[in-house]
Amino acid sequence: MFDTRVFLDSFTEEEKAELKGHFSNADRQVFAIITPRQVDRGALMSRYSRTDKTMRRVFLDEFAKNPNRGEEFYRRVLLEYGDDSVAELGEAQVAIEGISNIAAKKIEDRRIGLSYLEKSSRYVTFDQKVGGYYRYCREEGIMASPHADKYIEACDHSFDTYSKSIQPLQAFLKKREPIDRFSFFDSASQHEVPFGELRLDKDIKAADRIYNVTIKAKAFDILRGLLPASTMTNVGVTGNGRAFEYLLTLMYGSKLKEIRSIADQMFGELNAVIPSFIRRANDKYGQALQEYITKTESATSKLVKTYLSGIPAEENPELVRLVDYEDNFQAEVKVASAILYEQAQGQALHRIINYVKSMATEERHKVIRVYTELRTNRRHRPGRAFEMVDYTFELFTNFGMFRDLHRHRVLTMERQLLSTRHGFDLPQELVEAGLDKDFKDCMYMSKGVHETIAKTMPEEAQYVVNFAYRYPYFVKINLREACHMIELRTAPQGHPDYRIACQKMFTEIWRVHPTLAEGMKFVDMNRYQLERFDAEKKTEKKRQQTG
Repeated sequence: MFDTRVFLDSFTEEEKAELKGHFSNADRQVFAIITPRQVDRGALMSRYSRTDKTMRRVFLDEFAKNPNRGEEFYRRVLLEYGDDSVAELGEAQVAIEGISNIAAKKIEDRRIGLSYLEKSSRYVTFDQKVGGYYRYCREEGIMASPHADKYIEACDHSFDTYSKSIQPLQAFLKKREPIDRFSFFDSASQHEVPFGELRLDKDIKAADRIYNVTIKAKAFDILRGLLPASTMTNVGVTGNGRAFEYLLTLMYGSKLKEIRSIADQMFGELNAVIPSFIRRANDKYGQALQEYITKTESATSKLVKTYLSGIPAEENPELVRLVDYEDNFQAEVKVASAILYEQAQGQALHRIINYVKSMATEERHKVIRVYTELRTNRRHRPGRAFEMVDYTFELFTNFGMFRDLHRHRVLTMERQLLSTRHGFDLPQELVEAGLDKDFKDCMYMSKGVHETIAKTMPEEAQYVVNFAYRYPYFVKINLREACHMIELRTAPQGHPDYRIACQKMFTEIWRVHPTLAEGMKFVDMNRYQLERFDAEKKTEKKRQQTG
């Protein structure tokens, strides 16, 4: 067997000592770059593509004796030549804490090059005050306006209503779904048995823990609609320099002072770790981009007033509406052709398409079904042939649910300003628990304050709007990503709001493309009372096994 190591660089013992601490090894074909400075890692990767030398040799020849080599490289390539792609080689992780949900969603709008983790509203309570204040953003623009007192009153009322509803709602849920109805793992029999048949203290304590966590999560699910969009959250962002630079540029151009302030702080922190990659975020380059975006938005706004001002708002819009899709035959032909193309040898796509068009329906369906019949769980994602078909859905969901679907990246999502004009969702459990009057009173107060602020400050008015208010947006999504999102979001432990919406999306896809929809094999169309129950049982079992 031929040994490829003959092509590898060989280093002296002195050179190996110098490479230590910068690369994971000095003599193997695969190695990790561990040099401490991020700018040097990125520069090495970029320089790698422009030389015949090995990376470790590049480091010894060009970087080891010049501590500023990485900075100099990027200044020349990125700033002088404008080669934006090399900025993707610098990466950073940033934590942004105590920001509003308005700011968090604006940051998370950026889809490419950035990944996010955000504080959950399902497992964390928001009833605690810090220094006498609830955790919501007091945006500078609002606080400097005549609306400040009304804004504070509405947000405080939202949090007060949320806080005082937690205990009575949990009591109602426990009465409706008592622990005796559920089965738990019994160590003695090694099987699940009804709660009343558990005998060992550790099993009883584990069952209580599972049950109480599930009830608490259900209560938070129901009550999160009371939280205003000003509610503070924490966001972790991982990404490359190019994506961070574009994000910062857009944030600097925001109309909201909160977002511009966050941009300033982010720039300062990123400048300490990947300075060469984000240097242009607010210079002439960034300002020109901001001006372009601002002027385009202004021009578009004028077009809306010209052409759409006479169209009345829709009364009681549907939760999910499929507004654009392809003819079933054409969709099947596209997918079947792409399936066959991948394994074809030398066959042109247009000829495969023509052949598939001539196939009998049952033969075309056979091709499509073979493509997904071996899927045994939702993580077995269909291949890229499913990306050949797109759907456009318009959704009118509550803002809390929008936050969950917003996390999906491989789709196009456009949204409007958050407002109170489309009404709100009232959970049935609050009606049954007798907590609906307080909920409605909270919504009506927020609506009044929002409408007052929105007359002069439409962007800032979003902060007072509760999660329960319905929010219009559209999603353009291909079949492959629809399969991933819908199967994930209809899982039993999911929030009931987005499960219902995704079930409706699936129903619509099945209606227009039934054979293609067969490939979405793990969509759960059931309803659940305590969504987190089974998931918490699995978590408890793992905890005991590792404890």
